[in-house]
Amino acid sequence: MFDKVLVANRGEIAARIVAALRTHGIASVAIYSEADADAPHVRAADEAVCVGPPPVAQSYLDQDAVLEAARATGAQAIHPGYGLLSENAGFARRCRDAGLVFVGPTPEAIEAMGDKAQARATAAAAGVPVVPGSDGPIDDDVAAAALAERIGFPVLVKAAGGGGGIGMQVVKKADRLGKALQSCRDRGRSSFGNDAVYLEKFVEQPRHIEVQVLFDAHGHGVHLFERECSVQRRHQKVIEEAPSPFVETMPGLRAGLTEAALACARAIGYRNAGTVEFIVDPEGHFYFIEMNTRLQVEHPITEAITGVDIVGWQLRIAAGEALTLQQDQLSIDGHAIECRLCAEDPALKFIPRPGPLGRFEPPALEGVRVDAGVASNSQVTPYYDSLVAKLIAHGPDRAAAIERARAGLDAFVIETLTTNRDFLRGVLDTDTFVAAAYDTGWLESYAKGR
Repeated sequence: MFDKVLVANRGEIAARIVAALRTHGIASVAIYSEADADAPHVRAADEAVCVGPPPVAQSYLDQDAVLEAARATGAQAIHPGYGLLSENAGFARRCRDAGLVFVGPTPEAIEAMGDKAQARATAAAAGVPVVPGSDGPIDDDVAAAALAERIGFPVLVKAAGGGGGIGMQVVKKADRLGKALQSCRDRGRSSFGNDAVYLEKFVEQPRHIEVQVLFDAHGHGVHLFERECSVQRRHQKVIEEAPSPFVETMPGLRAGLTEAALACARAIGYRNAGTVEFIVDPEGHFYFIEMNTRLQVEHPITEAITGVDIVGWQLRIAAGEALTLQQDQLSIDGHAIECRLCAEDPALKFIPRPGPLGRFEPPALEGVRVDAGVASNSQVTPYYDSLVAKLIAHGPDRAAAIERARAGLDAFVIETLTTNRDFLRGVLDTDTFVAAAYDTGWLESYAKGR
């Protein structure tokens, strides 16, 4: 096992990884921008190195600064968390070239799933169902229009290098296709340096369901069941559940999803933690969307229902250890719900609301866990995303998990900062959520109707 690991991230995920390192007796190195000098993840780490000014491109995304921080502190490995450099194959390769272990998959695996069109082809070759659409990037608008007519509107235009809903548009009519193609190309070029786009049939009233996998460097892998991520707006997840209440009602669906996820991972020789995402139609037919070659924001709900320390296993696998988990020994214990608490104003179209934070006291309740990136009397800056904490509620069944999530949100003390807490609380009270009758479009409608 490593003696020292640098955490190349910030906020709640950096604090989570630092805590995991302490649990495993590994010294931790935090990095921070000038805006985060007093952040909880910095104070929690054994060492900390400033990597630049507040803008993310000049600090957390500065590969030279991050690698120099690892060299200067004698770190043996770098854990990238999620976002930032976590799915940057070039950075993973630079870590390897510098003699550092990248706590994640190989650069080759990141590249294989990083281009969404290539990932789609890989999944199809592995026998995994994919949504009808283009076999690869499509750069001819006339050909795109012909394909859209053939598979039928609505269609989805997606940036090949995208993720998290960025560079993605639903097109319902033929006369809107050209504008959407150009918009997604422009967004792909500006966000990912890749203007390639591809086309898919848009599945109406879908569920968004993902499967967590763990693979070691020796070819052994397991799945940790599924998560439901359909409560989202603008393709951004807001509340997640594990296991999926929809999958629970569909015989054979879990087996199909998990077998497909394992097949995707095996097809690229995957190593470490990863997540394979699917859309599922109302009849239970599922289709591959993408594979996230990193830790997910919502990993704690999987940890809650399986008892598996995913971050701990990331470290052990990266250190060369064999995965000792066996599929037939893994089972689902109860139900878990994660609510993403953000500094934003739902009344004003969810605009970010950075600012000073007064008292910040997470609830201390049975079955409730909070992963936070802030503390009392700290500052939520405008330089980064608005996520400040995740509330994870675990109970013996779904009803208990919902009740514990409600109680946790009610008991959370957050002073002076505008957040989406009341919005989250309202969602948990709706008949639609309680009945698990939602799809990926429901939350958008609910938010507009409030």
